[in-house]
Amino acid sequence: MSEQIRVRFAPSPTGPFHIGGARSALFNWLFARKYPDGKLILRIEDTDRVRSTKESEENIKAALKWLGITWDEGIDIGGEYGPYRQTERLDIYKKFTDKLLAEGKAYYCYCTEEEIEAERQKLRAENKMPIYGGHCRNLTPEQIEKYKAEGRKPVIRFRTPADQSVNFDDMVRGKMSFDSNGIGDFVIVKADGIPVYNYAVVIDDALMHITHVIRAEEHLSNTPRQVVLYEALGFPVPKFGHISLILGKDHTKMSKRHGATSVEQYKNLGYLPEAIVNFLALLGWAPQSEQEIFTIDELIKEFSMDHVAKNPAVFDIDKLNWINAQYMKKLPAEKITEMAIPHLIEKGYISESPTGEELDRLNRFTQVIRDHLSFAAQYTDFADLYYKDDFSVDSEDCQTVLKEETANEVISLFKEKLSSIEEFTAENIQPLFKQIMKQFKAEKGIKIGGKSVYMPIRVALTGQMHGPDLAGLVEVLGYDRAVKRIEQTLQHM
Repeated sequence: MSEQIRVRFAPSPTGPFHIGGARSALFNWLFARKYPDGKLILRIEDTDRVRSTKESEENIKAALKWLGITWDEGIDIGGEYGPYRQTERLDIYKKFTDKLLAEGKAYYCYCTEEEIEAERQKLRAENKMPIYGGHCRNLTPEQIEKYKAEGRKPVIRFRTPADQSVNFDDMVRGKMSFDSNGIGDFVIVKADGIPVYNYAVVIDDALMHITHVIRAEEHLSNTPRQVVLYEALGFPVPKFGHISLILGKDHTKMSKRHGATSVEQYKNLGYLPEAIVNFLALLGWAPQSEQEIFTIDELIKEFSMDHVAKNPAVFDIDKLNWINAQYMKKLPAEKITEMAIPHLIEKGYISESPTGEELDRLNRFTQVIRDHLSFAAQYTDFADLYYKDDFSVDSEDCQTVLKEETANEVISLFKEKLSSIEEFTAENIQPLFKQIMKQFKAEKGIKIGGKSVYMPIRVALTGQMHGPDLAGLVEVLGYDRAVKRIEQTLQHM
């Protein structure tokens, strides 16, 4: 491509920054970074004055920075096409509105909301498209004066050309065509003088020289209106690409029941930004290989709008957890512990100022459970194994194991053998399990399997049937605590 590639991400600061928005930002960023001089512009669409907040804007910026999605122009950075907040561009919009009014391409509409709604209801009852019928399209000066005298505050509508085919090429969906008669004369400026989304976004994209508009599928229905505005204003029409919706595993619209929905929630749960980016890239984009784990550089190199799917993307939390686990396995234990500490503090396992010795033992415990973690907050699911010496073995499953014929002797023998270990390490503890099996065969002529050894000892030490490496857990507990737990269990058998 000879032209400079310029894309934008233009969120509305009206709430937490959601995963869907993050995916749109990522696709724009990857597309821009494929080209040496590609630019990503971050613009804020804050004309919804009721719902837009500074807090939400800060949340968006923080989430993007955490994900590593950087912008080349826009809020906080500036650029030659600013300002980059819509509420700071009202004088720009007014100039183009005046031009459209002067050319007869727009007009004042004095219809009340009640009149508009009544018209919509009537059209729906007749099975017709509920579009504005053009009542105010050709008002006489006398009619205008009458409406003004009534105190009506007009909106400004765009005069949509009749009997035209509105066409554009979509990078994801191919050639698209709409009948202009199905669009109707739509509002471009509200009665309070604030432009609506479809109008402001066209002017912003044109003046900021946006070449490609990559956004969610839900904006596809807005595109015909925007195309006729581009043409009326004499602006070149950018290339559009509408990426698919994100659905839950049950193929319904993504919601809280499918898991966390905001980027901040995933950050707080202890997911890694690299893993989130990797996962989001695969939501609707298909690489040309079986590869699933990508570095950022690999994503930039491989990404192409040609391989973005039309079909909805399915948000699979299990897939995200698997991807995040792959990244966590590459981290040193100290880093995983650091990520887990806020969650351990919140649950009351440790103080806000753990000692160096506490951290050292915690790092050893991390080594034991790290392969069982998908994200840092899961650490607390295993913390009882380390912190809770007073546990119950009264569950039906535990009692079934402890009532096995050899269980009591296996547990007692393990306790005895622990006392003979000079250096209390997992490497020295691990052989004890096989020694017990051999001793049973040599002294009693009884052949017992690993399950009959491991399961009673695990239940005796943790009160659980399953868990991480047993020898490693015993090492982290230390001799005194391990023996205390065993004796406690033996008293309940």
